[in-house]
This record gives sequence, structure tokens and C-alpha cells, in this order.
Amino acid sequence: MKLSMSCEEAHEKIVLAAYGELPDDEAHKLALHLREGDAGCAECREEQEQLLALKKLSAAYPVLEPNANLVARSRTRLEDSLDALPPKRWYDRVADWMTRTATGLQAAPVAACLLLVAGAGLGSLGGYEFAARRAAGIAGNGAGPETRVPETSQATPASAAAPIASSEIASVSGIVRQPNSNLVRVSYNQVEPRLVEGTLDDPQIRQLLMVASQNGANPEVRDNSVELLAKECRSGHGCAGADVQGTGVRDALMVALRYDRSVQVRQKALEGLQPYVAEDMQVRDAVLETLLNDPDAHIRAEAISTLEPVEADTSVRQVLSTVALSDQNSHIRNASRVVLRRVSEIQ
Repeated sequence: MKLSMSCEEAHEKIVLAAYGELPDDEAHKLALHLREGDAGCAECREEQEQLLALKKLSAAYPVLEPNANLVARSRTRLEDSLDALPPKRWYDRVADWMTRTATGLQAAPVAACLLLVAGAGLGSLGGYEFAARRAAGIAGNGAGPETRVPETSQATPASAAAPIASSEIASVSGIVRQPNSNLVRVSYNQVEPRLVEGTLDDPQIRQLLMVASQNGANPEVRDNSVELLAKECRSGHGCAGADVQGTGVRDALMVALRYDRSVQVRQKALEGLQPYVAEDMQVRDAVLETLLNDPDAHIRAEAISTLEPVEADTSVRQVLSTVALSDQNSHIRNASRVVLRRVSEIQ
């Protein structure tokens, strides 16, 4: 049995494993490929962590079933469109027949030559008919192919728009906050670019910001979204976790804190999570992981300050003890020892 697995194979297996669809033997080979240490593949392990984080973030959104009327209308329109298709011309039917029988002709040289000649003739005939139709269209319209001039996008008030399904959001392309105002303009893409405007309290604006926080293609959009979400959390608006949007904002900040490559984005996410480190164990665990693993010493130092309300907690003291002994930065080691001494004196 083949025990090794290439990175190309692992990419496909990681997705199947995340959704519980990978057989046990394949799961074992994938685990060997992703195992910790020098023997494992760090790049594939990072990809798995990012996929699991994205899956956790998407689980914060409710799954909406399509409206029955919408499904019925869509089926009716599809049937009408199929009925409206023109019947195939004779050379289209001949081309279909030749395609179906091409495999059987591979061993017949004479028939293959005839097929080649017939295909060339039909191609010329089809090209002539297409050119004739196009010329007739140009003569009738007096112009070439239609050119659409994009119109200036007008913002739709978020409060007046219907909720957006997460699957309908292709990407977020821009975020602008009006100076000295709580108004935010978010440009996002579906089939075509769209623009929505509303306050930070609007669920639609908040949803778009959470999607934008995972925008790997546009660092500026990702930075702006995390900054706005963090400010909302620090001010206590819509991040308390009482509803799906609140917990979703917190989850988005934890994903950014753990996995974003930008130091500025991770720092903003840490600042936004600070008010909830005492009440939310998941936030506390995310900050502890940051203290242990973040490559930036400044963020690790801020993580120690963030943990101040819970520094007497057993798990926090254990991590601080590890950091005090093993962190590469002397300032981090000394700061951890100071906290540990202060906690022991209080107790």
C-alpha cells in the first residue's frame, strides 16, 4: 500500500477530510503527510488550518432554504428557455453524429480521412453562415457589437435592502467610512459590482465587513474591515455574542488574529477582542495561542497585557510559565515572569 502522499493529492484530501468524507485509510495517509515536525508538510498543514478556520467562520451564518415560489419560477423559466431554443440544423446533427462515432473510426484510416474532409467542409459552411448573419446584423443596426458604458454606481441604503446570502457575495472590493460619521460605504461584487451604504449597526454592513476580513486578494479592504469590526467590539456595539451577528464578528476577529499575515491586522483584531477575554473561553484560547505562536514580539507583548484580567487563571499561568522559559525575546520572558510573581504574591 502506498503510504506517501504528494502535496497535490493532499490538497484534495484536506477538503474531503474537513467535511468528514475521507475514508479511514486515506485519512491516515493524510495525517502522516500533515504531522507536526520536520517530517510533515508545513505548507499543507497551514492550508488545512485556514480551511478549518474558514469553515468555522461560515458556520456562524444561518443556512437559508430557497423560497418555494422562487424554485417554481426558476423551473418554469428554464423550461420556457429550453422550449424556445431553435431546432438543430442538419449540419449540427451531422456533427453530433460524427462526434459520437469518432471513437469507432480511430481504427479505420479511410473513414478517418473522410471525416476530416467532411469536418473541414462543414466548418467552412458554418463560418460562412456566421459571417453572413453578422454582416446582416451590422447592416441592420448601422453599428458594430453593442458597447455598454458603465453607469455611476449609486449606493443602496443597507436598511432598505434585503439580507444578502453569504453564497451570493463574491468579494468585497472597497470600504470607506465617512469622516466624523457612523456611515460606511461598502462596495461588493456579486455577478456585477454593487454598492451598499449604511451604519455600522446595519446587519448587512456588518455581514459584508466579516466577509471582507477574509479578503486575501485585497489587503487594504481586509485591514479596513478588521479595523471597523475591532472598533465596534471595543465600543461594545454588536459584538456581545447575543445573536448570530455578534458571535460572527467575534469569530471573524479570532480568525484574523490566528491566521492573517499582516501584523497590523492581527494587532487590530487583538485590540477588538480584549474586552471579551474574561467572559469568552474561545477568545482567551485565541489570545493564548497568539502569545505562544505569533512571530511578532510586539503582538506577543500585547497579548500578555490583554490577558491581565484573567492572569490568575490556571491555563493562563501555564502558558506564561512556558513563555517565561522558552520565548526567544528577553523582554517577553521578563514580562511573563513579572506577571507570574504578581499572581503568586496575590494568592
